[in-house]
This record gives sequence, structure tokens and C-alpha cells, in this order.
Amino acid sequence: MKTQPTSLESLHYPVMLSEIIQITSPIKGGLFLDCTFGGGGYSEALLKFSNTKVIGLDRDAKVNFIAKRLEKKFKKRFNFFQIKFSQVDKILKKGVDTVIFDLGLSSIQLNDFKRGFSFKSKEKLDMSMGLSKLSAQDAINNLSEKKLKLIIKILGEEKEASKIAKNIVKARTENKITRVDELVKIIEKSKKKKFSSKINPSTKTFQALRIFVNKEISELINGIINATKLLKPGGKILVVSFHSIEDKIVKYFFSNYSQNRAKPSRYFPENNFNTNILFEKYNKKILKPSEKELIENISSRSAKLRYAIRSKNKFIYPEDLFHKFSNYLNLEAINV
Repeated sequence: MKTQPTSLESLHYPVMLSEIIQITSPIKGGLFLDCTFGGGGYSEALLKFSNTKVIGLDRDAKVNFIAKRLEKKFKKRFNFFQIKFSQVDKILKKGVDTVIFDLGLSSIQLNDFKRGFSFKSKEKLDMSMGLSKLSAQDAINNLSEKKLKLIIKILGEEKEASKIAKNIVKARTENKITRVDELVKIIEKSKKKKFSSKINPSTKTFQALRIFVNKEISELINGIINATKLLKPGGKILVVSFHSIEDKIVKYFFSNYSQNRAKPSRYFPENNFNTNILFEKYNKKILKPSEKELIENISSRSAKLRYAIRSKNKFIYPEDLFHKFSNYLNLEAINV
């Protein structure tokens, strides 16, 4: 008889796995860093190639049982660390052949209603991915209307953020908002248009709160920088993103620090042009899920895969990445 953990594990569908295997060529072996272990789909697929070693990372303690199964099955070829991927340089210093990030929620997190990520849930408003002291409940009951509006508008890219924030503050003056379904009702009441769209009306507000609670933008920026630091020359970094903010950051990092980036215009001051070449090649084409995958897993529909190849150049810290996206980072830094 299957245990509950096994049933949770079976919910996992590794997004764009065939494309990742094709790009990374695990048949050649090497050390792979799976920065978003989740349901273990990427790690297990890579470990099926006998010359590979994989290190898995995840901030979520709920995936430890999957990691233990892989450690037992693949013995010395797989190791797992429950840490945020921004801290990857704390466990490794160099020598990685391939780094993989699959951003956003795992199916394990989404389908566990007690975590508060699903619109269908009637459980507590949590939304923590792990290793976070903050919850969505803390944010919506304590932040000012102005701050809530900015978070929902900018991190969620929600056009009706003003009305949503106003109605959240109005509702919480009567009763503290503690459950997911309570927040969903407030959002639905706030939306001008009725819901003909394929996107759930709560999607963007939930995205904003999740990003804020888990500090996902600072995690992503620090994560891709520190992971790049570990790559061997010729090593590959792959990122699967699910919303435009993530993709914007990844695209900028790969393109602005790549040897095949756009040349400056003759009107562009030469001393302002970035000469820090971290990548010898950046694949400018966005890869998206196949039709077959979309039939099997509709949750893949918004996935975008980008990758770059590490140059032989010395690693120089890309400070401007923080300045470029400071508007998002400043919002994440708001105290509750």
C-alpha cells in the first residue's frame, strides 16, 4: 500500500525535462546542481546516466523524504541540502558542470492545501516555501494599503491592485483575514471584469504575495550569480521561469554578460559598456514546452527555458544586476 508521501511525489511533473536532457548531455557525465529539487524529477532523470553526480537543493523540508529515497537508491552519487539556492556557494566553491533552476511552485506545494498556495484551499494563508518566518497572513493583515497596493501592482503585475488593496484593508478592519478562501472572495469582489479569462482572477495577487513572503527576486538574483561562480568554463546554467519578472531578470543576466550580446551603438559611451563577460554563449531563443507536454501537463503552459554557457574569464561580481532590478528588491525589503 502506498504511503501519503509517495502519493505526493507522484503528483510531480518535471517541466521541459526532454529539452533539459538534450541541452545538458548527461550521457557525458559530470557534476549537476539541481537548485530547485522539488519532486526530484530532474535529479532522478540525470542520475539514470551512470557517470553523473547530482547535488540537490531545496528550502522546503517537505521534500526531504524524496531526497532520502534518491540518496538510498543512488548512494554516493546524490547528495541533498535543505537550504535556499541563494546560499549554494556555502556548500560548494567550484567544479560544477551544469546548474538547473526550475522557478516557481512545485506541484507538491500547490496540491498541499495546508500550504495556502491553491485558490481552492480553505486553509490558513501561509504561502511560505520554507525557511521563511513571514506568511501571507502577516502581510495582508499588517501592511498599509499603500504598501499592499505597490506589492500587488509591481510584484503581481495586477492592474486592479488599488481596488484589491483597498478592499483587503476594509475587510480586515472587521475581521482578521486568515484563510485562503477569504482572500479569494475579496479579490473576486474587487475585479471589474467578470471572469472570462483562462487565468484565475486571484493569480496575480497570489503571485505578488508569494514573491514577497519568500523574497523570490533577491533569491533568484543571488542564486544565479552564486551558481555561475561555481561553473567550470564551458559549464551550462539553465533556468525555467514562469512569469515575466523572473524571465526579465534571467534574460538580462544572460544577455548583458554574454560574449554574443548586442554591440553598443556608436552613440553609447564606451566607458559605460559592460566588459564583464561571464558567458561565452547565450542562447537567445526562448524554449517553450512541446505540444505533447502541454497535453500531459497544462501547468507547463507558461514555462520558458533559457540557458547560457560559462566563459573562461575570471568571475567578476555583476553588481549592476541589483541596481537594474532595485524596484523589485526594495519592495521585498519592506518590513511587516
